[in-house]
Amino acid sequence: MDSYIDIKIIPDDKMSQNVLLNEVFTKLHKTLYDLSANDIGVSFPGHKVILGDTLRIHGKMNRIKELQEIKWLGALSGNCKQSDILEVPLLNNHGYQKIYRVQQNKTNAKLRRLIKRGFIADESINEYKQNMLKEGLVEPYLELRSASNGHKYRCYIRFGKIEKHLTLGDFDAFGLSNVATVPIF
Repeated sequence: MDSYIDIKIIPDDKMSQNVLLNEVFTKLHKTLYDLSANDIGVSFPGHKVILGDTLRIHGKMNRIKELQEIKWLGALSGNCKQSDILEVPLLNNHGYQKIYRVQQNKTNAKLRRLIKRGFIADESINEYKQNMLKEGLVEPYLELRSASNGHKYRCYIRFGKIEKHLTLGDFDAFGLSNVATVPIF
């Protein structure tokens, strides 16, 4: 991972920052899936409680160029300021971080399936809902739209601790990994 691009979200009257970030990330996810890319990672340099207004895409220079040539942002490019392809700075004071997806074990969709299949008794439904609330995730998330069925779903993002050394590994079609790290600067 020697290169990166930053995509700064520019909201307008029609789309808020969060909605726009969701749309941009949905397009990136589809593109990474179509490319079978397991060598492109993402980070959110401005994240605090929310993910912020910048999406950083990490990878090798040739892979980032390939991504850029596709023009994957399409109509959303008017709501984004995209940097040139930049080299990761060679600074001793930056670290590396795992940024990965976490999923909730108990969800409304899972409850509906359990009810439909008759796998949960009526008297256990309230207990399931209470456990669902107790086990809720507090991580920031993106609300994405499935390309296969059009339904919205949440992609919760967890940030690992900052490490001193790069860890190699594969990234998923979201640009996330619970093994590989991305440079944080």
